[in-house]
Order: sequence, then C-alpha cells, then structure tokens
Amino acid sequence: MPNKATVIGAGLAGSEAAWQLAQRGIAVDLYEMKPVRMTPAHHSNDFAELCCSNSLRGAEICTAPGLLKEELRRAGSLLMMCADATRVEAGGALAVDRVAFAAMVTEKIKSHPNITVHAGEITHIPDEGHVIVATGPLTSDALFDDIKNKIGQHEYLHFYDAAAPIVSFESVDMENAYFASRYGKGTADYINCPMDREQYDAFWQALCDAEQAPVHGFEDKKVFEGCMPVEVMGRRGHDTLLYGPLKPVGLRDPRTGKDPYAVVQLRRDNAAGSLYNLVGFQTHLKFPEQKRVFSMIPALRNAEFVRYGVMHRNTFMDSPRLLDRHFRLREEPRIRFAGQMTGVEGYIESAASGFEAGLNLARELKGLPLIEFPDTTAIGALGLYVSNEANVKFQPMNINFGIIQPLGYRVKGKREKNTQIALRALEQLDGLLDTVKEDVL
Repeated sequence: MPNKATVIGAGLAGSEAAWQLAQRGIAVDLYEMKPVRMTPAHHSNDFAELCCSNSLRGAEICTAPGLLKEELRRAGSLLMMCADATRVEAGGALAVDRVAFAAMVTEKIKSHPNITVHAGEITHIPDEGHVIVATGPLTSDALFDDIKNKIGQHEYLHFYDAAAPIVSFESVDMENAYFASRYGKGTADYINCPMDREQYDAFWQALCDAEQAPVHGFEDKKVFEGCMPVEVMGRRGHDTLLYGPLKPVGLRDPRTGKDPYAVVQLRRDNAAGSLYNLVGFQTHLKFPEQKRVFSMIPALRNAEFVRYGVMHRNTFMDSPRLLDRHFRLREEPRIRFAGQMTGVEGYIESAASGFEAGLNLARELKGLPLIEFPDTTAIGALGLYVSNEANVKFQPMNINFGIIQPLGYRVKGKREKNTQIALRALEQLDGLLDTVKEDVL
C-alpha cells in the first residue's frame, strides 16, 4: 500500500489533516483552489482563513470548546500550535490575530517536506488512492456535483452562515465606550458600547426595518442557530438581543456604576489592537444599511468599517447515513471527508475532524490499527455524533457536553460537573497519546 494521500482543500480541516499525514511520513498532495479561484467568504490567499470570527471560543477546560482545544493541543495539533502562538487577549476565550494565524499555518504547510501544494480548482474526486475531501461549506459547483454523484441518492442539506463587521479602533468613540470583561472575569479585553432604552429602541427598530442583500432562497428558518444574523435575531422580538449579543448583565458602566440597558461588545481582531469585530453581529444587511444602522450605536457613530458583514450558503452532508466514525465514506472508505461539510460546526470542531481523518488515514496506510477515540472525549464524541444513524434530522453541531458521555454519578454545580467530565476525558486521552504519537517522525 503506497504511503501517499490526496487532501482537497486547505482550510482548517484540510490543513490539519495534511499536517497529521505528513508528520507520519505520508506524502501528501494538497490541493487548494485559492488564489486561482476565491469564494464570497474569503479575503486572503492564505490557508486556514478564519472568515466569520477570530474567536475559537472558550479557553477553560470546564467549557466544551476549551476541552476540545486542550485535547488537540496535547495530541499535536498544528492549528492549536498556531492559535496559541498568535493569540490575542479575549477574556475567557481563545481569540487569534486572524492574519498572523493563517500566515503561520500556510508557512508550516508549505515548508513541510512531505507536503506538495497544488494551486487550482479540483472538479472531481480522484478515481484511485486515498483522499480526504475538506473543501468546506462553499465547495465549488463542479466538485459538489461530483460528490453528489458519488453518494448517490443521499441528499445534501444546507443552511446560511454570516460574518460580522470589523471596525478600526481609532474610529471608536471611547467617550461612549469602556473596556471590561463580563463580571470582571479575566482582563478587560472587550470594548463595551452601552445604549440606554431610548437608543436601543431606535436601533432595534432600524435593524428590523433595514434592507437585506438578496440571497437566493433565503429564509429565516434556514439560518443556523449558532451563527444567526443579528437582524434575524432582532426580528424575533424586542428583547431577544438583550438576552443574546447585547446582554448587559455583568458589564457595569464605570461612568454610572450600573449595568446599561444594552451593550454591544467589540473584540480585538488582531494582535496590534487596531481592529475590532462586533461580537455576535453576523449580518447580511446591505453594506450602506450596515453603516447606517450600526452607526446608531453611540460609540460607533463615526466608526470606520474596514470590512462589512457578509452571508453565504453553507452546505453539509447527511453524514449519519454516509460516514463512519472515522469520517470514511461508508460505501467507498478510501474517501474521507472532514470539516464543516461533515456537519461539525465551528473552527476547532473542523480542525478536530481533520485531525482524526489525517491521523487514522496515516495509520491505515502504515498498516497500524485505527485509534478509537471514546465518546468520553470531545474528539471521539464529535466523530460519533456525525456518524450516528439515530440522528434522523441531522443538523450541524458545535462541541458541547451534551454529546459527551455523562459521568454516571451526580456532581453538585454545573462548572464542577463539567470540570470532572473534562478531567476524565484528558486522563483517558493521555492513555492514548503514546499510541497517537508513536508513529510521528
């Protein structure tokens, strides 16, 4: 069996998969259509571009995203190494300088002696050899059609995804804003833009009435709940935003000593602190409408929008009918899929699927037994979730403690319970790590 594999797509999942293969002595042909062809969501030629947000979510292991990151970190993930190296302060979350992060991933991939990068669009899956398809939710039409032919009668599903605007720090009116983290936890890394009741009412009404850019077939019910456009959220009711991205609780205004009526948070988007994104403000309003409506936030009255929000259709597979727990196509196991197209939702979740696919393909090519990550670990729980045929109405899923095997005994307090689940996961993962790393060159 030749020690060679093809990876299609150099996003987070494809880059991680290629790295895990190459680190184990497998020659990798990595195909990426950028910069020859770009998608509406991409702005950079680099690999592993973070399109929607620069946050990788919770950093503490008592959170499910924090546990997944720690598992990947211990197991030798390329993307976790790059994320830790390009981190920017974001309170209890792990956020990165998205430009530096993508540049570092790209340099690592391109300089690896076992990886050959090919620029250009792939329109069909190779007829022979082992392949990992990690082309993401914006797979090109030609390859998408080829994949549909491969899977026969099974249908793809889809939802709409959106990205938040970015403003320059120097244009934020700090007379009407303040630095703080919720409840004073961690360092004061977020810029908080308060609104009183009258200001919020005017903003909410303008947001609900604002004109959206046209998207073919767009319906609110097809929006993925975990990445909902702020205008869709606003239309669900006057107070919906106040329990979501504009939640004021724990963000006391130092000027008044009280929590504001509503707060828009800005999170640092680069290491220099010159750019900030509007947290939770994924949107598909027309660009002039974004400028008009978001400038109604007092601290953003004169904001310079260096990038407006965009929205695009995300496509994912009916994975429980198509894939096994190792992301192999059931009917043609030489083909693996990884990333958001499998129904894992989120940056780190995509990286985790690429990690598992690359690791176990390398072991398969070398005649070694596959690693069976248990459902007590976050990595294992994701693979088992997307391959569970009991998921009749399959929807994309972020990592969460609900899909990880419960402890089996009661623990007082949610934080303590989640911490014990995480410690159990890491203890079991540590038992696998020698096996995972034994074949790394």
